[in-house]
Amino acid sequence: QVQLVESGGGLVQPGGSLRLSCAASNIFSRYVMGWYRQAPGKQRELVAFISGGTTKYADSVKGRFNISRDNAKRTVYLQMNNLKPEDTAVYYCNARSGLTAYWGQGTQVTVSA
Repeated sequence: QVQLVESGGGLVQPGGSLRLSCAASNIFSRYVMGWYRQAPGKQRELVAFISGGTTKYADSVKGRFNISRDNAKRTVYLQMNNLKPEDTAVYYCNARSGLTAYWGQGTQVTVSA
């Protein structure tokens, strides 16, 4: 069982930045780590994932968001720059290995003037 705890969400003005963190409770390095988000009335969508040295981003966040991980700290990060109102959502951390997946509780990100 892997427990994931997100932090770093909040209210930010358009054009601002936030860094989300996701701390894992135990075995971490072999998991593919990802960030998803879900806006009100919309389906949960993949924002970015990192697997070994490979990263992938949703088109809507390319060039603005950066995902990274620190295996020693069992933590994955999502640096979000040039935030837009449409980035407003609950952001969830995900850990996946084969058919097994774990989710964090989510952290709210609100982009508003």
